[in-house]
Amino acid sequence: MFRPSPPVRRRFSTILPIVGTILSLPSFALADTPATDSSVPPQSTTETVTVTASRTNLIGIAETASQGSVTQEELDLRPVYRVGQLLETVPGLVVTVHSGEGKANQYLLRGFNLDHGTDIANFVDDMPINRPTNTHGQGYSDLNFVMPQTLGGLDFTKGPYYAEIGDFGAVGSEHLKLLDDLPNQISTGIGTDGYEDLYTGGTWHFDNGARLWGAADLSHLDGPFTYGDNFRKIDLSSRYSIGTDQDGYSVTAMYYKGQGRNSTDVPQRAIQDGQIGEFGTLDPTDGSRSERWSLSGHYATEGDDWKLATNAYTIHSTMTLWNNFTHFLNDPVNGDQEQQDETRNTFGGAIDYTRSFDVASVGSDTTVGVQERYDTEYVDRRHTKDRAMLDYCNDGNGNYSIGQTACTADKVQLNDLAPYISNTTRWLPWLRTVIGAREEYYTGSVQSVISSFTGSASQWLFQPKGSAAFGPWYDTEFYVSGGKGFHSDDIRGVVGGVPLEGTQFSVGPVPLVAKATGEEIGIRNASIPNLQMQLALFREDFSSELMYDQDAGQDQATAPSRREGIELSAQYRPLPWLELNTDLASSRARYFKNEATLASTYQITGGTDIANAPKYTASFGALVDNFGPWFGGAQQRILGVKSRAITTP
Repeated sequence: MFRPSPPVRRRFSTILPIVGTILSLPSFALADTPATDSSVPPQSTTETVTVTASRTNLIGIAETASQGSVTQEELDLRPVYRVGQLLETVPGLVVTVHSGEGKANQYLLRGFNLDHGTDIANFVDDMPINRPTNTHGQGYSDLNFVMPQTLGGLDFTKGPYYAEIGDFGAVGSEHLKLLDDLPNQISTGIGTDGYEDLYTGGTWHFDNGARLWGAADLSHLDGPFTYGDNFRKIDLSSRYSIGTDQDGYSVTAMYYKGQGRNSTDVPQRAIQDGQIGEFGTLDPTDGSRSERWSLSGHYATEGDDWKLATNAYTIHSTMTLWNNFTHFLNDPVNGDQEQQDETRNTFGGAIDYTRSFDVASVGSDTTVGVQERYDTEYVDRRHTKDRAMLDYCNDGNGNYSIGQTACTADKVQLNDLAPYISNTTRWLPWLRTVIGAREEYYTGSVQSVISSFTGSASQWLFQPKGSAAFGPWYDTEFYVSGGKGFHSDDIRGVVGGVPLEGTQFSVGPVPLVAKATGEEIGIRNASIPNLQMQLALFREDFSSELMYDQDAGQDQATAPSRREGIELSAQYRPLPWLELNTDLASSRARYFKNEATLASTYQITGGTDIANAPKYTASFGALVDNFGPWFGGAQQRILGVKSRAITTP
């Protein structure tokens, strides 16, 4: 069970703050740079009106009906007070608080409760954010280090139909893009629920056309909880770039540190009998702290009929979570609070080469690429009381190990190597196809720091993908898509080194990569002036469903599953300064196995419907820009009735 976030109230310093100021600074410039330098864009004195446009019209470009690109304008105008909510510009995606502002958010999409990121691949500046074999949850995806003011747009996909998308991207993916030219600005904001924010940023321009920007943000948020989150964070970022995304290079450095209190899930009966309030907690010492720094770079160049793009990154991150999942179930004296620690280093990059050619008036583009990611990490779990370590551990069944300060502690190495190829051919003015393939080679090893246990595993996975687009006719295009993808599982559960860490409820093998197969048909329409619509019907099967176990505080591999559903999105601009938008989605989630097999093999009772899977989501919004001196937005979201709660022995 998870708590939904409190009602939307603010968009940092721009949406309905109780107190807010924005100070425009003069442009930063080098002392030797004249004001008339042609490398600096001239300042126009003519007032222009920008038509609000939240989504780029991808008719004639997109591979599927559910692919999209969100503009910088919508990210600026969306009413949010946590960066994760910007991802709700992805149609049908709900991003909410799991148990505290300092943790990764809860993601829900296409009938999947994706926990902290099990099957949605998040990227910032092409750096992967999901953390495999995380101390708290598979695919843990914490975006607190991102400053919304530095973002230049968002590209998203849904389904396993894209050759360039790998681990965690079978249900969806999003790429947050950073600006190359950051407006000079200082802003402050104060709001309810203990919201406070101070931001500053700006860009230096050089004679050779290069740009260097820096940004810093300090923020605080309590939320509506009885014991406020007291979440404090500091974000620092800097980026040097020259040229464009197609022909140029950039280097980006980022730093983040955050800490605060968590509000861990509580028994419903504790609220019903008045022991705590709706926003109360049974252990106010639960909390989190995390730190992250990264360095990433891009280089791209192109010719008349070819393009080359490369990127590389290094990331260092640490995190500690204190959670009392079962309160006094296992330790009636000191309680069941646990400390989960992780220290991780991630290295990786990608290179892809695209060649365009025509054969008998048939145009074709072929992209060949390879991606590499390597993680080395230390993860452990400790028994604590009020965040102080105890000298014994319990195994979740009331059995204790005395004299141990760490209940589990492991050194982990992971490597994900993936070559891929994709071809787009425009056979006729009304027909184009996209055919691709991806080969994944995933390896991992575990070494226990406490025992002498060691284990390793590796797996190959071939993933064919294909789409066809028909049209456009009268600004209408039709799509048919299919493909295979996957998510990785916790290597500790795969090799059986740590009980309850990423394992199945029953004894049995856990796959290193769990296969996914998806199909989709859809339509885009822009035939009505100022109105864009997208409709998609989808089905997706997983060979092993990842499910969050509230008592263990970990994701576990369970039975095969299926999702079927429909999504509708629309954006309408009745006036140059006003846009109305809506996203509607409905789906059904169920296990393939029958009730008897679910109960005997996976210890899941209550039917074949999947627990905590959202049956429908909806959002309705309005964006206002250049309405005289006014701009802003309002958004209402609905998370529909979920399937029955899970019952386990």
